[in-house]
Amino acid sequence: MTHTRDALQDLTRAARADLAEDLADLTDAEWARPSLCTAWTVEETLAHLTAAAHMTPFRWVLSMVGAGFRPDVHNRRRLDEHRGATPAETLARFRAAASRTTAPSGHAAAWLGEVLVHGQDIRRPLGLTRPPSVEAATAVAAFYASRNFAVNSRSVAVGLRLEATDGPFRSGDGPSVRGSTEALVMVLAGRRAYLDELTGDGVPALRQRI
Repeated sequence: MTHTRDALQDLTRAARADLAEDLADLTDAEWARPSLCTAWTVEETLAHLTAAAHMTPFRWVLSMVGAGFRPDVHNRRRLDEHRGATPAETLARFRAAASRTTAPSGHAAAWLGEVLVHGQDIRRPLGLTRPPSVEAATAVAAFYASRNFAVNSRSVAVGLRLEATDGPFRSGDGPSVRGSTEALVMVLAGRRAYLDELTGDGVPALRQRI
């Protein structure tokens, strides 16, 4: 199924709203917990998503030039810009950005993926179990399997047959890898924590690649 840009933006807004709802009652200790993006806490990862929602191609170029084309420096500066003085303010800023449609590029599926992947980076360490919608995850999985963009996902997938057990996503040929669409997306994004949720004779290859 091919999604229009508008449909992908609708899915992105819905994913942001779900994440904001899930984080409404966190304690200070939970906000400070490491996310699956181990360099960032839960609060920092959320601030990164707020920063991405405010980014445009022009702002991205200016920020990268200012950071000396060092992505880590760029990400840290923009994260700090959109992090609040308190976790409650950080969450409020994220809520305020939830309906935005700006992005660093026109790859709408990639920026939906940013929300889905970082959303689970946040939820998993907190024990929050809401999965992304299968529709949204299917669109991201198809994008990730087709190219390396923000993550080296196509390199992870090449030569394997990926099959979702809860939706229509299928991609590639070779040894099979089966699991939920969420788990496939997260592994394509390099999250080893999801490897044990996959089955098939292609899983050992994935373990070597990420």
